[in-house]
Amino acid sequence: MPISRNTLVRSAAPLVYAMWLVSSAAALAQTPSTAPAPVPSEASGPIAIVPLNGESADAAASVTGALEVTSGKAIIAASGSITSGSHTTNVVLPHRGMLRVCATTTVKLAADPSVPAGENPGLLIAMDHGAVETSFATGQNADVLLTPDFRILIGGPGASELKVRLGRDGDTCVDNSGANAPYVVVTSLFDSGLYRVQPGQHVMFQHGSLHEVVDQESEPCGCPPAPAAAAANNEFPLAQSEGLAPTPAPAPVPRQSVAPVTQTAPPLVSSNADHTAQAAPASSPAQATPPVASAAPATPPPLTSKAQRKPGFFTRVGHFFRHIFGAE
Repeated sequence: MPISRNTLVRSAAPLVYAMWLVSSAAALAQTPSTAPAPVPSEASGPIAIVPLNGESADAAASVTGALEVTSGKAIIAASGSITSGSHTTNVVLPHRGMLRVCATTTVKLAADPSVPAGENPGLLIAMDHGAVETSFATGQNADVLLTPDFRILIGGPGASELKVRLGRDGDTCVDNSGANAPYVVVTSLFDSGLYRVQPGQHVMFQHGSLHEVVDQESEPCGCPPAPAAAAANNEFPLAQSEGLAPTPAPAPVPRQSVAPVTQTAPPLVSSNADHTAQAAPASSPAQATPPVASAAPATPPPLTSKAQRKPGFFTRVGHFFRHIFGAE
């Protein structure tokens, strides 16, 4: 069975990402031990702070890498991996802003090792599913978002409000919003060419290709709404349809027991005088018979028609017909 080119491209994406991590580690390992120490500056310090408190709604499900845990937070020094649970995780980027890792999404963070000492390094972000939202200031050194199909460069200066979501079959949604939107360029990891996402532009790269672009995409690119809000507004939230969040199991329907119907209405008797249904006289308390429970349908209530409100009506009608046919 022939294998399509897109399938080969997406299957090779994890290998490309692994090679990128190896090359970054090799660059660090080849640094001479006699190299001068980095110049202390305000830019030095951790690259991310992740909430870990299980009681917090935005706490991460897991954090790994070179980190330090203190006061219910994980402090990532140079590189690490963050996995969100059922809610969006708000990752603090010191001196820069915020990175929102959407529900059920895993991202890998690292500081760009090629930046000279003393400068604020760009951030390397890698993801293979889910969605992320950026809300941080861009600097002299660009940030890079890596997906299985694309390399998305976020250049400054500016304020990045970029939203990226990965869907089925390599579909990649990119939204470059914000008043001070940065310079965003999307290049393919396997094809030639590039695509610049203009400020305020919202596009969809279908099937992981730069040649299948849907401009002015209508679906949101960022994090889905909270589970409670999604369930109240939409029976099939976008996050579940895109595979970003598990579909909740339907709530069990409580079984209702049917109470037996009790016959409480008095029986009806027929009067030969005026052919009108009348209720039987109520018995005395001593002779009253307790009601009997029965599963059969209850006896219909007494008639409430005009015939009951005017007892002489049927009598007059009967006299009228007897007078016509000679009965009287």
